[in-house]
Amino acid sequence: MKFKLDPSRPPDEDDYYLGVALAVRRKANCTGNRVAAVIVKNKRVIATGYNGVPEDMPNCLDGGCLRCSNPGGQFKSGTRYDLCICVHAEQNALLTAARFGISVEGAHLYTTMQPCFGCAKEILQAKIEKVFYLHPWVPTDVDPVMDAAMKAEYAKIIGKLKVKKLDFDDPVATWAVTTMRQAALASDKNPDKKTPPKTAKKKVAKKKSRTSPR
Repeated sequence: MKFKLDPSRPPDEDDYYLGVALAVRRKANCTGNRVAAVIVKNKRVIATGYNGVPEDMPNCLDGGCLRCSNPGGQFKSGTRYDLCICVHAEQNALLTAARFGISVEGAHLYTTMQPCFGCAKEILQAKIEKVFYLHPWVPTDVDPVMDAAMKAEYAKIIGKLKVKKLDFDDPVATWAVTTMRQAALASDKNPDKKTPPKTAKKKVAKKKSRTSPR
């Protein structure tokens, strides 16, 4: 059963920290997946991060990243990430901790999306003890041979980490997750406006008034 915030009771530890990550995610400025991560050590949040361009550069949503803006559709899906200047949420959280001299060894990382191939390597190297995530990361199928090789290598890395998927309600998943957003757009839904669908009004036949004879 998915966890939903209940003001009558405090959330458990995992739900609390994932809730913090969801709040941080509101600052994500990528045109793709919008992700946030929180690093926790000794039951204290020591660093947060969300995906977007480096500091003092135009936001991704404002065209700051050539790869993400993809003018003219010149980049096929899943390709040319070497041109992407966006920093992933997990990377930003790890870099923030390093920037302020905070050790993350033995810490737990909560992220709104399962770490990608690159982030998983960095998390492993940083000696993060456990990873908790909300939405699965789905790699884009580009080349069958390369894709199979990447999945095999990814499985090796993830196998070295303690990873757990959390079941948590995400009311704006269509805004945050690219595949869900694309599905919503394909269904003529607007993911950025949570307006309820209009319901057809039932026609009610007017009853003729009956008056008592005088």
